[in-house]
Amino acid sequence: MVALPLAVGFAALAALATPAAALASDNHTCAVLPQYYSCELPSTEVHYDTCCTPVEGLVLVTQFWDTYTGLEAQGSVLPKDSWTIHGLWPDRCDGSYGQYCDLKRQYDPTPSPKTVTGLANGTVVPPWTGGDVITPILEKYGKFDLLAYINKYWKSQGSPDWTFWQHEFSKHATCFSTYDVGNDGTNDCYGPEYANATEASIIDFVESVARSQNKYPTWQWLAAADIKPSNKTGYPLAALQDTLTKASGAVPYLGCQGKTRQQLSEVWYYSHSLGRPQDVNYKPIDQVGKSNCNTTAPIWYYEPAAGSVEGGQPGSGGNGTAPGGGNGNPNNTCGA
Repeated sequence: MVALPLAVGFAALAALATPAAALASDNHTCAVLPQYYSCELPSTEVHYDTCCTPVEGLVLVTQFWDTYTGLEAQGSVLPKDSWTIHGLWPDRCDGSYGQYCDLKRQYDPTPSPKTVTGLANGTVVPPWTGGDVITPILEKYGKFDLLAYINKYWKSQGSPDWTFWQHEFSKHATCFSTYDVGNDGTNDCYGPEYANATEASIIDFVESVARSQNKYPTWQWLAAADIKPSNKTGYPLAALQDTLTKASGAVPYLGCQGKTRQQLSEVWYYSHSLGRPQDVNYKPIDQVGKSNCNTTAPIWYYEPAAGSVEGGQPGSGGNGTAPGGGNGNPNNTCGA
């Protein structure tokens, strides 16, 4: 749990800790430990608390640009002047990633992929059949403002929003060591302070997602450069990329759909985390890989479809279809 040099770490803790029981290994009090940037530990010999620095430390804040929800008739609409949340992902430092890392916290009704490795011979991820768990947990602890926030900004397409939240938690949050709850030999990052560590990890993750969304106001950054959704004007990829690079501090990944990859649909912001990603102390780093968007033809940043935005904003009747084909993001499934 303690950072190198070990003797110095214990000495520092001893000076701060009263009583001595505060040194117990189940405390994971990150505030009294040295902080490191994930993927930047000074030596492989460094000992650190995995509840305080993520093991899979390439942190991605990911967002969607959707033009409809598919459930407008049920009252599900997009937020005005905002990209929506995709997720918060823990990639390994080399850009690879794990998924569904704790099947005891598997609440995804339609796992994608169906095994933990994505291979036919991998451990099967059993579909969750118990319905919405995130809404009642947030209500149980009085997190009504947080619930309202994700109902507004964390939108699914063609399925209830909670199914998407639980997909993201089960597939990604369970692979962040800083949300571990002690299952299968991992640290319990919540310890005796919390009556239910699993519920605590869910609330912790949802709050982290909200903080991360607020840290990257993509719509406002683009609008400040006079790049706004339009069904009449396309934009060079370089203009989109340069604007978001300047605003965020590093080159993000931009994702496009359609046969010719001209319909802007998502952005991934890469970073290293100083300590826990819960605290959103991110150091921006350039994308791993490169955008899949068309580099020679205009990129279409479409307006939302009529009736698909909160407040009755009419839109201009666009259907979100790119010149090269595609009709928005049909499943909101993850690329990582």
